[in-house]
Amino acid sequence: MSTNKPVSTTKSIVGRPRSEATRRQILDATIRLLQEKSIQAISIEAIAREAGVSKSTIYRWWDSKALVVIDAFIENQMLKTALPRELGPREAIAQHFRSLVDQYSGWAGRLVAQILAEGQSDPSTLRDFRERFHYGRRAIIRETLEEWRVSGEISPDTDIEILMDLIYGAVYMRLMIGHAPLNQAFAESHINFVYHLLGVKSTDPEA
Repeated sequence: MSTNKPVSTTKSIVGRPRSEATRRQILDATIRLLQEKSIQAISIEAIAREAGVSKSTIYRWWDSKALVVIDAFIENQMLKTALPRELGPREAIAQHFRSLVDQYSGWAGRLVAQILAEGQSDPSTLRDFRERFHYGRRAIIRETLEEWRVSGEISPDTDIEILMDLIYGAVYMRLMIGHAPLNQAFAESHINFVYHLLGVKSTDPEA
């Protein structure tokens, strides 16, 4: 879940400033490789070769392959699933949920599933994903839902932490278990059901 501005995920460097162009080159190369291969099937060597840089250049900024992959995912996805807070909490959450389902129904979802799977045998990967992506996303969702609660449109007794899990947990369950599709029919029926439970009017995706 999201801040619209990614948290910095690379090591601080003493001396010559890092080249942003080289950094983007490395992340773009990682994305290209991941569109064809799994996380397990690529290596730092392969990323360096694809990006046209040395392994030492990559290790100057990232401690592990997992961190490069997480950074690449964040920068590839952040703008595609931004939270449109200017619309107000009710519509912002609904539109963000639709965009998340849309992205996770394809390649981005498969990559997230791989990161989470990798994290089961390597807890540091899961920790890095939480710290660099999930907590930031969750923070801005929390702010938006708190704003909604303060507005009086939803009950002042609403447990915001549980509500976040209720809204978004279904996406990760379908992503990881695969028992039902992640598609826009699901997105609309799920968000409308949650809004019904909250006692508010559902949103119009065409509005």
